[in-house]
Amino acid sequence: MTTTFEQLSCLADHMKEDMVQWRRYLHENPELSFQEEKTSQFVFDTLQSFGGLEVTRPTKTSVMARLIGSRPGKTLALRADMDALPLQEETSYEFASKNPGIMHACGHDGHTAMLLACAKILSGLKNQIKGEIRFLFQHAEEVPPGGAIEMVEAGVMDGVDMVIGLHLISTMEVGTLAINSGPLHPALGNFDIKILGKGGHGASPHETIDSLTIAAQVVTNLQQIVSRNIDPFETVALSITKIHGGAVEGDMAYNVIPDALELGGTVRCFNEELLHSIPALMERIIKGITDAHGANYQFSYKQGYHPVVNDQQIASLVEEALIEAFGAEAVHKAKPIMPGEDFSEYLQKAPGAYFYIGAGNETKGITYPHHHPRFAIDEEALPIGVQAFLHAVFKLLD
Repeated sequence: MTTTFEQLSCLADHMKEDMVQWRRYLHENPELSFQEEKTSQFVFDTLQSFGGLEVTRPTKTSVMARLIGSRPGKTLALRADMDALPLQEETSYEFASKNPGIMHACGHDGHTAMLLACAKILSGLKNQIKGEIRFLFQHAEEVPPGGAIEMVEAGVMDGVDMVIGLHLISTMEVGTLAINSGPLHPALGNFDIKILGKGGHGASPHETIDSLTIAAQVVTNLQQIVSRNIDPFETVALSITKIHGGAVEGDMAYNVIPDALELGGTVRCFNEELLHSIPALMERIIKGITDAHGANYQFSYKQGYHPVVNDQQIASLVEEALIEAFGAEAVHKAKPIMPGEDFSEYLQKAPGAYFYIGAGNETKGITYPHHHPRFAIDEEALPIGVQAFLHAVFKLLD
């Protein structure tokens, strides 16, 4: 007997109560990247309770479950991330974070709950599954180099033919979904700059090498890389996101020009080859400005995630499954967005697709963006995400 789309949807709906309970527990007990010890233990124990799964710990704070189908076929991996963010929650939910300064402000608690539900449902449909399904519960998506690369190095993608993942999006209305064939998230790099001048009294600036004014010129001139050194048809973002130097908060030393000042920021680009050329352009500008003023500098650049580029064939099949399940009016073309996503690491090993599930609800006031202290999701999105995963699984494996 083959399970129909309607039956899969019913199975997902029946899991809603469990998913809400799991998601709220995780939301109440968030853990930061590379520290997901209680989270991963909860996931491990919950998976073990389902039966029919081979559950392992590829790394200290990640979990993988394998479901071997009753018939031969391909191997498909499904991924959910589990880590929280260093934010103080400002919601009024009864299940708000109990851990000061830590919050699930990106929907990873929902991702984990949905993949747990998928594992439970599919473990009960083992006799209908061709091939193998791997459920990847990943740590540390939020902090480069990320947890995905560690899991890949631990062998979770060995023998995998396809991989899919999804993300709840609070700025999309619940009931809508989005996918595309092609680029979705950019490659990224992060950088630190230290301007080394000569400090002194604010009343005698001529006796100093002012790191603050030099840094200001560095900040403004770095913006010209995008506007004057890169083809306008390329999508690139270069942002200074951190500046530190001079008197600390509460210090009344307004008359001190500091010796040094530190800058930091990020670069995002869909063209990975172009991204690799940007550090040299940055250093040329930094060196030119500091040399002109008799200062020195330190510059470090760390390459981050690869771009997320959906495989055309797999994305098309997933889109077909979503349209068959939810109707064409609910499924939209996803536009590329600039946040990085280490789902890209799995795509280095196998073709796959990443897609979005709407989780916002203007009527309920669920409109705050990701990484905001009042971020929330409409829990009605949870069974929709599970249905999307289930329909995609059977479409791809069949």
